[in-house]
Amino acid sequence: MSDRLRARDLALLAIESPSAPLHNATVEIFDPEDSGFDHADLVGLIADRIAFVPRYRQRLQAVPGHLANPVWVDDPGFDLAYHVRRSGLPRPGTLDQLRDLVARIVSQPLDRSRPLWEVYFIEGLEKGGFALLSKSHQILVDGVETVDLGQVLLDVSPEPKVLAHDEWRPRSRPTAAALVADAVQESLQHPSTVIETAQSTAEAALRAGSASVRRLAEVGAALTSRRPVRDSPVTGPLSRQRRFVAVRTDLAVYRRIRNAHGGSVNDVILATIAGGLRGWLLTRSESMSGLRRLKAVVPMSVIDDELEATSLGTQVAPHFVDLPIGEASPVVRLHQVTYSFKAHRETGRAVAANRLAGIAGFAPTTFHALGSRVAAGELHKGFHLSVTNVPGPQFPLYAAGARMVATYPVHPLLPGHALAIGVTSYDGGVFYGLTADRDLLPDVDTLGETLVEALDELDETTGDARPRAPRGRRRGTARPKGDPGRSRS
Repeated sequence: MSDRLRARDLALLAIESPSAPLHNATVEIFDPEDSGFDHADLVGLIADRIAFVPRYRQRLQAVPGHLANPVWVDDPGFDLAYHVRRSGLPRPGTLDQLRDLVARIVSQPLDRSRPLWEVYFIEGLEKGGFALLSKSHQILVDGVETVDLGQVLLDVSPEPKVLAHDEWRPRSRPTAAALVADAVQESLQHPSTVIETAQSTAEAALRAGSASVRRLAEVGAALTSRRPVRDSPVTGPLSRQRRFVAVRTDLAVYRRIRNAHGGSVNDVILATIAGGLRGWLLTRSESMSGLRRLKAVVPMSVIDDELEATSLGTQVAPHFVDLPIGEASPVVRLHQVTYSFKAHRETGRAVAANRLAGIAGFAPTTFHALGSRVAAGELHKGFHLSVTNVPGPQFPLYAAGARMVATYPVHPLLPGHALAIGVTSYDGGVFYGLTADRDLLPDVDTLGETLVEALDELDETTGDARPRAPRGRRRGTARPKGDPGRSRS
């Protein structure tokens, strides 16, 4: 019998809705000089590597009568062509056009009757470049038994690894009688399974019901101590559509600020986000007196014997930080963020960024997926937004010989949360992916601009910053070939 869906995964399915689909995505842009790479090459690459992530050929199978949680079974009709899709941009193929396409794709829930992932080959970027957009459901990637597909597609050299041919054959689909018998046997051996199944089924039924029934679910959540998050510009009822903003900055700037003021690169990134949020709110004429801080959950890699270990040799735990958006001084904001992480570093559980990036076969996509799962598990504690920062390798990676020049995480929005921020450092760059609700944050583009301005502001305090361009006419900056993102060098 295939693996049964764990209670924590079923809980993720229960909080998912058409307005809050829980899949992670990543946009990767490749060097236009490698434009020989095409859709057929992507299909061949995934066919060659998918054996390392067997769950990507499995789908969920419900148990009759909901006697137990669903199980993972091989998809007898697995069709790689369905999951690996081809799309294109109209000329000139700008980043704005790319992110609009990304926003439309990630707005659509995955089909639960099939394996829960999709990959898009997007051609037509300016100068002949192309992009890959991968999309995987949170329950598919737990870091323990399954890592993200992106972790096995990229190589450290232009020469792809030659792997053994995969002779996969789907196992026969379990019969209804076999599913029931297995559920009964498991219930007898583990009585707690019956309780977990009943609770998960009830919550899923409530969420699938009418508006009045969903209101009862909200009341029940309140009665079970779910802490409401304070009203803010980044919270509210979600629509079914998203916006996406991509911002590229240079890692050297963060290191320069860290060297001048102490702390870590992570502290500088969070202080930049705090400054960017402040600048964005000021453009909206928001009052800083009423809401001086935004509470963020920041998943952190730790070493803790009491937590479930991932296959990557570390655990991921939530850390809450109040982003000081009411503070006018960029240096004071940085010191406040640094202080909030001081206790975490002193526990001895923190995992250094260089150690994370040095994990064999490491790909940030898996840790972004784990960070999203951790954030979803903390909804009951109440927070305004999630920020996941993952240090990646500081050398180029390749997909079948094509060099990746940019990678932007696309995090899902949790119910009632209109903004999620993912950050990946890779090969000298720091890449921000801002996911926002289309209706609640129509001006999220401005937040992308104020993030860059907040970094400029911090950099100017080091005394070593390059001259700053006049506002509204940012100086031209060198960027890797094929990356059309707004950048700051």
